[in-house]
Formats: sequence, structure tokens, C-alpha cells
Amino acid sequence: MDFCKARWRAPSLCLVIVLLQASLSACAPTTNTYIVQMAKSEMPSSFDFYHEWYASTVKSVSSSQLEDEEEDDASTRIVYNYETAFHGFAARLDDDEADMMAEADGVLAVIPETVLQLHTTRSPDFLGIGPEVSNRIWSDSLADHDVVVGVLDTGIWPESPSFSDKGLGPVPAKWKGLCQTGRGFTSANCNRKIVGARIFYSGYEASSGPINETTELKSPRDQDGHGTHTAATAAGSPVQDANLFGYAGGVARGMAPRARVAAYKVCWAGGCFSSDILAAVDRAVSDGVDVLSISLGGGASRYYLDSLSIASFGAMQMGVFVACSAGNAGPDPISLTNLSPWITTVGASTMDRDFPATVTLGNGANITGVSLYKGLRNLSPQEQYPVVYLGGNSSMPDPRSLCLEGTLQPHDVSGKIVICDRGISPRVQKGQVVKEAGGIGMILANTAANGEELVADSHLLPAVAVGESEGIAAKSYSKSAAKPTATLSFGGTKLGIRPSPVVAAFSSRGPNILTLEILKPDVVAPGVNILAAWSGDASPSSLPSDSRRVGFNILSGTSMSCPHVAGVAALIKASHPDWSPAQIKSALMTTAYVHDNTYRPMKDAATGKASKPFEHGAGHIHPVRALTPGLVYDISQADYLEFLCTQRMTPMQLKTFTKNSNMTCRHTFSSASDLNYPAISVVFADQPSKAMTVRRTVTNVGPPSSTYQVKVTKFKGADVVVEPNILHFATTNQKLSYKVTLTTKAAQKAPEFGALSWSDGVHVVRSPVVLTWLPPQ
Repeated sequence: MDFCKARWRAPSLCLVIVLLQASLSACAPTTNTYIVQMAKSEMPSSFDFYHEWYASTVKSVSSSQLEDEEEDDASTRIVYNYETAFHGFAARLDDDEADMMAEADGVLAVIPETVLQLHTTRSPDFLGIGPEVSNRIWSDSLADHDVVVGVLDTGIWPESPSFSDKGLGPVPAKWKGLCQTGRGFTSANCNRKIVGARIFYSGYEASSGPINETTELKSPRDQDGHGTHTAATAAGSPVQDANLFGYAGGVARGMAPRARVAAYKVCWAGGCFSSDILAAVDRAVSDGVDVLSISLGGGASRYYLDSLSIASFGAMQMGVFVACSAGNAGPDPISLTNLSPWITTVGASTMDRDFPATVTLGNGANITGVSLYKGLRNLSPQEQYPVVYLGGNSSMPDPRSLCLEGTLQPHDVSGKIVICDRGISPRVQKGQVVKEAGGIGMILANTAANGEELVADSHLLPAVAVGESEGIAAKSYSKSAAKPTATLSFGGTKLGIRPSPVVAAFSSRGPNILTLEILKPDVVAPGVNILAAWSGDASPSSLPSDSRRVGFNILSGTSMSCPHVAGVAALIKASHPDWSPAQIKSALMTTAYVHDNTYRPMKDAATGKASKPFEHGAGHIHPVRALTPGLVYDISQADYLEFLCTQRMTPMQLKTFTKNSNMTCRHTFSSASDLNYPAISVVFADQPSKAMTVRRTVTNVGPPSSTYQVKVTKFKGADVVVEPNILHFATTNQKLSYKVTLTTKAAQKAPEFGALSWSDGVHVVRSPVVLTWLPPQ
């Protein structure tokens, strides 16, 4: 008898029934959450509502154990219904049911649940958008152009002064969102600044079980800090005398301080689940957000299998600009996430501010690093203290050299400064391990994976982070000296750092593994040592043992760079309310710069050499120029669909974006390079000597009568001809097209990088150009 399929009906002893129930439970197929996209137009006329159709579809694929379930029981397996940016539902299904669901009528795609991770003051001034600029943009004449920035993250800490609504007018009449209440969060926590707050956890609970409400608040309140930090970076109100332990003191304000904030809490202790993220995007678009900031990401999936890609496509269709973080998997190549062309993918760079600290070795050598340490356990700069490094000479990492939990013994480190290699465990946690073992200080040494990039942390004991070469010098000294000693000193905040900006080593890099013809990341923005508001429930180090509480914290990651771009997009939207998401993105990309404050090419922290478009995209954002870009490259929904037609999708896969079954490919693009993207990336394959032509159309958003001339880089591997080479505009919003013909001269082993720029003497509209030669098959 197959207990996994049998239904026990005969009366029996209670013990036998209990055992059989246990057997049935053990044999039952494992269910997982799947996101099911439906063709909205194909709902049978027998249903009045979409949720009825969805429940019936779930029932139709239910396994034999569930064949008797009623419609209401089938609907309980549905986790979410989606209806705005995405049409369909999320449901608990076993593998067999998921396979049958993919073949069911009206089903476009069945996507497994995935878990995404968070990509975790001075920046407005560094970007040139001080109070005078932002006040000019948010003038009274633009009062009816209220912009709402939706932030998908860990929630929000409403008591932060960064979310004061002082000076703001009424909540925009167009706004349809609400303030969802829960433990620790009431309707009074929303105001004219925080106009909406919602939570999404059904997908999380369906996969991981109920949230532990004794330790986690099932409300929009942020217990982590990440969401508060990103929301304040995008649109925080000005706060005087903001600082972290005296570091980075000044006025903290977001990129768009007059914009409204809507917080969508999608991340919990166990991660951020794709069905919850999709539900949040769907709801945010319905609520009426203008901009979405999503500092989350997972691996790179095909466009039609990426729920965030599909949802952001729906958001784009509704006129919503979507900014996403590029990821923190650098400096490895091909490490990007959020690759869709309708998403603005943001990498991270440094600012001209630093927090210097010094290691003085017993031999008199001074090693420069960074730190945010501020505590009572200071070391005297006039004294020397024993220093130790427990790593060996082997190429294999030693757990003791990494200062992992449980690896340090008091007899080795008590009373000493310990050199710890960066990696495996969080940076601040290494200092906690040293402190618990009796160490009095830490030198945190970068390895080859991090190079010379320095990231400051609010350590729990005196600690200085140093680059790879300086770390090697400190370790060599500690091993060679008879009685090695050192001391640590801290220099506070320093401005005017040169060179800056520099692309962060951790920032994920291209090329775009899905489509080489679409350059990613799109831009870089400040993402290293960013000061912004923080949760009152979280310590600055995020370690449970850290009892410190702060109003502002300093973090690094593409999670920090993403809301910079989202906030600047809000500024542009306020100034140009009729611009499409593609036009806003174009303005950001074509006005970006690629030189640092020493007037040399922007560097890559991972190598110390000039960065390339695979690291910085179009370059570093320049918000003031982006407000008046001169020309923009617009992309319509139909253009994006033609792009997707070049991606070798089946008709069913294409329907995940077309949704309407009667939309078909017109094949107007010869390749993905023909998408009217603000960057040009051409791939030479098969016949490398064959000439290739790409076409672009620009829209005049500057003076009505203007003339632009083109300038293009000379390449080693190809001749480039632009026709016409002069564009004459007579009216605003006039569109003119040009074509770029590329003919290979000598195939190159590595990609070549350059630029194509149009200038009228005032505006420079610059597009990066990437030429890639694929080896013969």
C-alpha cells in the first residue's frame, strides 16, 4: 500500500491513526513558493474576478492528496495576488504541480521563489546639489510636481529628524498609499514626509515559517537600520550637526530633501524574498510612487526568469523610474546583478572625504589607514604596545590570521595589538573577537581581494583598516622584529581627499553576462563611508553585543549609491515631470564624468589604474548637469519589446513582458545594439571584418534652435563613421536620428573603450562606446 497516496477512511485504533497521519505527513511532497505570471486578457468569461481564476488554476494542478479541496482551500495556498506592475499570483506548489502549472491555460511563466540580499552628509555637496540648488528645483512653482520615492528595504525609523515634515505642504492628492500599522508603528508615525509605509512578509513566512514576533516587529518599523539609511540618503530632510561619534559632522540631507518617502518593508531577519519584493513593487506602482530605490539583488537570471526584472518592466510602463544597486561582488568581473536595460544599475565610488588613522610601528614607520573608532579604550600615541600576527607563511588562510570566532587564545593576544586579515567574517566582528580574547587593538589588513580600498568602521576597540601593501609591511615587521610594537592614533574627518571619486573595489563589474550590447553598470555614485539616518533599535556595528545607539551611521556599499541616484532622479522628475524613466536615465548617463578631481581618468580602487566602463558605466553622476542635459535618448515600451525580440526568447517567454498575446516581434532591430540606449556597445562575431551599423535617436530638451557637432574616439580595432556628423534642431522636443558605422581594421583580443559626444558649445552629451571582438567559433 502506498501511504503517500492512500486516504485512510476505515476506523482503527487511535495509535494506528496517529502513526498513519505521521507517515502521510512524512511522505507528502515538499511545497515551495512559486511566482506565476498570468495573461490578464485570457481570463475565461466564467470568472468575475482575477483572484477566482487564480484559485481555480491552483486547484486544477493540485496533487491527488488535494483533489477534494474546495475553492477556498485552494485560495489559501495563494500567498499573493499581483495586479498592477505584474499580473498573476504567488502560491505554494510542489515540483510536480509547478510543472503542470507551467502548462496550464493562461500561464505565462512559473518562477521559483528566490532570496535576495541587501547590498550594504557630505555627498550632496560633493555632487554639487547644496541647499541653493535643491531649493531652486523645489520652488513654489513646482509645488504641484510633488515626487514620491518608494524605498524597498528593511523599513523606516520614523522618529529620525531626517523624516521631519517641517515646511512640506499637504500629501499629494494623487497619492493612494497608506500607513500600515503594527507593533511599534502607528498611523501617527506617518506624516507629510513619510506618506506611506507597508510591510510584505507572506512569501517569507510561506518559505521560512512564522516570523518570531518576540524579537522581530511585524510592522514598518526598521530594526536593522539599512532601510532608514537608504531612505534618508534618497530624500532625507536637512538635519543640522549630524555626525557619528563626532565623525563626518555637518548638515545631513538627502539628494531630494523635499521629496516624499514611502517605505516598503520587504526584508526580514532571514532575507528578502522575491514574492514579497514583487508584491511591494506592484503595490508601490499602484500607490503612485514616481521613483523606486531598490538596494537589493541576487544572481543574474534571464530576463524572463527574473521577477524583479519583470516587475520593474511593469513599473517602467507606468512611468516609474527604477534604480537598483549593482552588487558588492567586485572586483570580480561579470559580477553584476540587476541587468535589465529598463533598470538604472548603480555602482559605488568614493567621495573627497576620509577618516584617517595611523599605525606607528616600533621601527618608526607610519602606516596610513582609516577608522571610525571613538571609545574610552584609547591607546597613547606616545607609547608602544606589543603587536602580533598569528598567520603563517603558507598560501592557505589561517583561521587565526582572519580572527574568526573561537580562533584567538588569550595567551597569544592579551594586552597586544592584533593584525587581522580581512575576509570571511564581518570587519567589526574581527575586532570583537580580538577584544574578547584580551587584545587591546586591531590592525585590519586588506588582502589581494580588496587591494588598497579603505572602508571605515565604528569598531568596538581601537582599530585601523589599512590597504594590502601596508598590511604586508605591518605583518612583515611583526614577524621579523624581536619585540614588535605599534600604536594607533585617529585623525578625525578630513575633506578634499585626492584623487576622488574612485570606483570602489567592492562594486560589482561588467560586462553584462546576459547581453553584451547593453553596457552595465549604468553609472556610479557615492557609496563609500556614507553618513545617513539610523534605526534606534540597531547598533552602529550591527553586532548584537554592541550596546551603542546612534542617530546617524556611516555605511558603505552599492546599497548606499543606489538611493543617491534615486534621489537625483526625483530632482529631475520634479524639474521635468513629463520626462519618461528612459529620459531621466539618459540625462544621468550622458552628463556623467569620467575624470577625478586631479583631472586625470577616474581610478579603480582594486587596481590603482584607470577604471573602465565595465567598472564605472557611463561615469560618475553629475546632478546639476543632468537637470539640463541638452539632448536625451528616449526608449518606448515598444523599443524595449523589440530589444527582447533579439534575446532568443520563445513566444511564451516573450509574453512575460508583452502580457497581451497579440503583440508580436516586428524585428526592426538587427541586434540588441539598436536599442536607443545612452551607451553604445557593439559585438563583432562570426565575420569580424563585416561593417556593423547602429542607430540612435536624440530628443532636443534644450534651447529650441541649436546645432550639435559630433566627436568620437579613434579606435585601434575599427573605423567609426557617424552620419550625419552635425544635428540642426529647430524646436524643443524635436527628434533627430544618426547612424554609427563600425568597420573592423584589426580584431582586438580585449574590448576597446571610447566615447561618442555631441556638443553645442554649452552641453556635452557623452555616450561611452565599447567594442568587443568574440573569438571565432
